[in-house]
Amino acid sequence: MDNSAIRPVDVPRELIESVTGFFGPAWADELPALVRRQSDRWGLRQTGEPMHGALALVLPVERADGSPAVLKLQPQDAETEGEPVALRAWDGDGAGRLLEHDPETAAMLLEPLDAGRRLDQEPLDEALEVIGGLLARLNAHPAPEGVRGLGPVTRDIAERGRAKLDRVESVWRPVYERWAAIAEEMAAQPGDRLLHWDLHYENILAPLEGSAAARRGPWLAIDPKPLAGDPGFELLPALRNRWAEAEGTGDPVGAARRRFDLITEVAGIDRGRARAWTRVRLLQDCLWMEAARHGVPRFHALMDQAMEG
Repeated sequence: MDNSAIRPVDVPRELIESVTGFFGPAWADELPALVRRQSDRWGLRQTGEPMHGALALVLPVERADGSPAVLKLQPQDAETEGEPVALRAWDGDGAGRLLEHDPETAAMLLEPLDAGRRLDQEPLDEALEVIGGLLARLNAHPAPEGVRGLGPVTRDIAERGRAKLDRVESVWRPVYERWAAIAEEMAAQPGDRLLHWDLHYENILAPLEGSAAARRGPWLAIDPKPLAGDPGFELLPALRNRWAEAEGTGDPVGAARRRFDLITEVAGIDRGRARAWTRVRLLQDCLWMEAARHGVPRFHALMDQAMEG
């Protein structure tokens, strides 16, 4: 294609800093060249300004036939490598579609959605019902080969939780021990559904008006970090995000329970298993945050209370 149609990409500094913190500077340094390479390979013309998350660059483009698309570039690791596999399996059922994938670079060409209309802009109860409905659709699909399993992930959580116990303040040690025991128990029954893992309000977009995607529903999921496992593992992102609204009720534990009940009812997820899996994710969260050296953060302590039967 005419390389004049490929504008040099000014990589956002926030993305450079975030990617460098996780993966080092090499990938960010090569990103402008990668944009040009994929644009040339797929015959793309940039049509909008770059967008980004913590680790991915997203670029609005036009294909050679004039149809709109989105070029997504991100470092490949255990969390992201299954994304194209999951998107192909869903094939638009509750999620945006994958149009092209380059295994060598992990680049993806995606169906365009309306980045200006995210679910976090909607009233909370309506948003929770949307999430429940999308989880029912997404988790109805069996996980295909190539998606990492929840069983090994959960065993790792349990082992790391046990290993950190000597660093936990004594008052919080029983909580970590209980979470680790739950993780050990749940690792033996991990499930086999295709999970999104990160389905929160900002990872759900409206389709473009009049597009083919609009015929598949008013909201579609993006940016999965797929796992093969139990749908009960899916809830924590929707419980955690927009947390200020839960605190604003004056009863955050009750607000969290209400969120939990609404999502599990709409999605048809077993409540007992979802409570257990949510506690596994609380432990995973604390390990990731290195919170074990400081006890249990307020959100995690309140959420643990909310998961009481």
